[in-house]
Amino acid sequence: MNIKNLLIMSVYISLFLTGCSYKTSEESVDMSTYYKNKNSIHSNASFQESDYQKYKNYKQQQLSKNHSKSSIFDEFTNTNYVTKKTALNNELFDFYSKWEGVRYKLGGESKKGIDCSAFIQKAFKEKFDLEMPRTTLMQANVGKEIKKNELEIGDLVFFKTGKTKHVGIYIDNGKFMHASTKIGVTISDLDNDYFNKNYWKAQRIID
Repeated sequence: MNIKNLLIMSVYISLFLTGCSYKTSEESVDMSTYYKNKNSIHSNASFQESDYQKYKNYKQQQLSKNHSKSSIFDEFTNTNYVTKKTALNNELFDFYSKWEGVRYKLGGESKKGIDCSAFIQKAFKEKFDLEMPRTTLMQANVGKEIKKNELEIGDLVFFKTGKTKHVGIYIDNGKFMHASTKIGVTISDLDNDYFNKNYWKAQRIID
């Protein structure tokens, strides 16, 4: 086996060990309740559409003036349009709307299939211009650790079962968005038996 093949194999082994695959049999409750309550789950987690439209219009105007994404976000949240919490939510739901239902694929990074850590990496890069590590284990060391009862929109929530790790983005009201191995990109409830039992930690990336 040549050096190139060894390197490729090592990358896949690393993704497998630190990626976001996890047992799916215990998540069956989450899948069934998701399809049953999909509309109420999404509406309860989102803010006013009017605020989101104001934010999009503001971003488009400022981008034409060569502002960076991060400065646009800071400027907008200092105005009277919306709070920082609402702006964070709007950005995350805009990203989620483009990826909802995309199937899970370990090591995947496209609409053909994506894993949980790639979903996080793309969300923070596209919406907040923040560079995140590629693996779940490395993402678990970014930012500052917070308690579960301190969770706010945009915080990362982590789960573990043995050697496997999983990550999602908290979106308020006890819910988080993630790339589920069972459903694909979806919104789930932290109080779900599976996620509650396997909850590990939370990290705050955006202060």
